[in-house]
Amino acid sequence: MIWRNQFVSWPGVPLALCSAALFGASTPFAKLLLGQGADPWLLAGLLYLGSGIGLSMTLLLRRWAAIPSAEAPLRRTDIPWLALVILAGGIAGPVLLMIGLSQTPASSAALLLNLEGLATMAIAWVVFRENVDQRILAGATAIFVGALILSWSGGPAPVSWGAIFIAGACLAWGIDNNLTRKLSGADPIQIAAAKGLVAGAVNFILALGHGAVLPPTPVVLGAGAIGLLGYGVSLALFVLALRHLGSARTGAYFSMAPFIGAVLAIGMFGESVSIRLAIAAALMGIGLYLHLVEHHEHEHAHDAVEHEHRHFHDEHHKHTHNADDPSGEPHTHRHRHILLAHSHAHYPDLHHRHGHR
Repeated sequence: MIWRNQFVSWPGVPLALCSAALFGASTPFAKLLLGQGADPWLLAGLLYLGSGIGLSMTLLLRRWAAIPSAEAPLRRTDIPWLALVILAGGIAGPVLLMIGLSQTPASSAALLLNLEGLATMAIAWVVFRENVDQRILAGATAIFVGALILSWSGGPAPVSWGAIFIAGACLAWGIDNNLTRKLSGADPIQIAAAKGLVAGAVNFILALGHGAVLPPTPVVLGAGAIGLLGYGVSLALFVLALRHLGSARTGAYFSMAPFIGAVLAIGMFGESVSIRLAIAAALMGIGLYLHLVEHHEHEHAHDAVEHEHRHFHDEHHKHTHNADDPSGEPHTHRHRHILLAHSHAHYPDLHHRHGHR
């Protein structure tokens, strides 16, 4: 059954896992910078700025070299959604997290941060009505429980105002992840660059106002490099995964980031392989398997819609071209989908966000 679903899940699953790997790897590397005296809030700003500046330079280089892009650019109609994404995930989330961290032990905070994945999946299923069956729910639960076990320190996690603020940050990021789905047809590099620049500048300024001091140049450059890969490239891959998988499934795969970071930390800091890590690996492996063997197929209807995104001329894109439309594939241009009803295996991707009974 895995092989039957391989084409359906491609390339969404590899994109989501690569996004999780990059973000998970950024945690132990950021820990190295914290060990050199970097302020946590200022470091968050530097990581976002590294993402925004690095990806903006990529866009400028692409324009200077006249390299054509097959991705649809951000349009004026996307700005409200982008503003909400930046407000929720780039500003509200980090600010709530910093307030919560100031009142919460690190061990409890690590446990609470796993609520982001749960918030992402819950919003996708309840608000945006993404389909979920017993297998997907069981797989998501296994991944989530594995992340909880991995970050559990063995002590109590009391409900305090700090915990509530951290839970609020996770809710903000869950909203961010679901709203980003609205932009997933646009250029992911543009989305990640805009979010990095705005969120980085806001957090950087707030941290300096809070009394933070700029760390040495090597730390600043290191934070920029880590932010470019762990935040910028990771977010761009996350947006692409949203395009193919929808919010809930992408969020579930992304919940494996703490495990990836923990495995990397073993080699970086000489940490031992614990029973908790082995149990978390087993649970996440089960969750990943249950997601990969999903087979969702039924008669469904595509409403007539006009939009713009990167595409091939597959069964969902049998439109004709005007003289001004680009040649070659993949390409992007505004095109119209006619009303279509058929049956095939699918995910809640850009063209399959229909309701279910």
